[in-house]
Amino acid sequence: MKKFYFLFGEGSKVNQIICALLINLPVFAYGASVGWMSPMTLLLQSENSPRGVPLTDNEVSWMGAIAYLVCVPADFLMAILSDKFGRKFTMFFLSSMGFGCWVIKLSSMEPWAFVLARALVGMLMAGSYVTCPLYTKEISENSIRGMLGSLVIIFHTTGNLFLYIIGDILSYRTILWVCLSLPAIHLMLFTMMPESPSYLVKKGELEKAAKALAWLRCRREDDITVLNELDQIKKEQTNDEDSNKFALKAILSDKILFRAFKIALAVALAREFCGAIPVTNYAGEIFTMASEGTGLVLTPNQQAMMLGAVQVVGSALTFGTVEKAGRKTLLFITSLVSGLSMVALASWFLARAYNIHAPAWLPIATLCLCIFCDSYGLQPMSVIITGEIFSFKYRGTVMATAMASASTSAFLQMLFFKPIVSTIGIHVAFYSFGGVCLITALYAILVVPETKKKGLEEIYQSLKTKKEKLAEECEKKTKFEA
Repeated sequence: MKKFYFLFGEGSKVNQIICALLINLPVFAYGASVGWMSPMTLLLQSENSPRGVPLTDNEVSWMGAIAYLVCVPADFLMAILSDKFGRKFTMFFLSSMGFGCWVIKLSSMEPWAFVLARALVGMLMAGSYVTCPLYTKEISENSIRGMLGSLVIIFHTTGNLFLYIIGDILSYRTILWVCLSLPAIHLMLFTMMPESPSYLVKKGELEKAAKALAWLRCRREDDITVLNELDQIKKEQTNDEDSNKFALKAILSDKILFRAFKIALAVALAREFCGAIPVTNYAGEIFTMASEGTGLVLTPNQQAMMLGAVQVVGSALTFGTVEKAGRKTLLFITSLVSGLSMVALASWFLARAYNIHAPAWLPIATLCLCIFCDSYGLQPMSVIITGEIFSFKYRGTVMATAMASASTSAFLQMLFFKPIVSTIGIHVAFYSFGGVCLITALYAILVVPETKKKGLEEIYQSLKTKKEKLAEECEKKTKFEA
């Protein structure tokens, strides 16, 4: 066993990367589930629908929205399962839900079957943005914590693109079989991965926690680095035990924790209201509307593939730059640029409504820019920041609460986006998205702390007001003089 630690060199980060990649494989499956909506909605509503009778707009709206509705209670279920039975067990549960989704779609093409299958996607969605980021954070060293934390967005966007591509070249049932293989592969491979060291410490299994840390850090179990990190985990959880209140109640009654909670909630909601949710799910239809009469040669789904490629590029850049640029800077820049692009797109649609000439390339350029910013900053920063500003005791509850709030907003968007577009106009929706992004940019500058490579104590110190810091210094000075 000890020889295996040094297979890639003592202190290598390879094992952490391997573990993080497998942790995020269900996120890839979730991304594929989201991406499935774009090409398959066009197909299932066409005259060539594989089910014979095309699906109605109402049926498609419920297909898209139900996942976000189910995700709300599922977020808390994932947090409970993760804390009670462990991160690893919850990962198996996630892939089982993904497996069931595609089995249902293979078994029936009735509207109820599509809605039920998409309901299971809601379970997968909850785990992807509650359990996977928690697990990834808890197996990562501080020096690569942000980089590995950004994998959730890389896998999500790659899953989207994967489905856009195979949706254009493979048959309906072949796509379902390919998607079914993803959770099946994960169920087999993940048996080899260790449980989260933080969870093992919580359960009092210190020997197992030391072994897990040693494997993840490619070091011996008695290495000083491993022992120090284990002590740090124990210290964090000992501090948590001092507050025996219900997690959410403790957060609401503590000034600093409540400030952190408000930040987590704000960035999560900003991520959902930036416009990426309807754009990702209805990319084909939006491009159809945007390309009418413009002479563009790409099909709507091919344009959606281009959008998916932009998402992947954005999330891949995050992986390489998040530890250099910092969370706060990336959130500000991408929110600002995304907001301006959404306003420009809304103006383009408004100009067309009044028969005013507008460049044909603008919708594609602005949508690509918005999606790039979403995958480069808004999505990964919201997940990374939320995971970094809370200790083990509160992390799952906060992630679940933030995700539940975001899922509720996403459900409402999915349910009402098409009706709003039909009755009021698509420009109204995109002006709203742009406004949210611009407000988020201002919020990032004024409120959000920088968490890059910082411990909890440093982060909480930065959340204190000048008055609180001064009072703390005076208290320390008084104690020292005494």
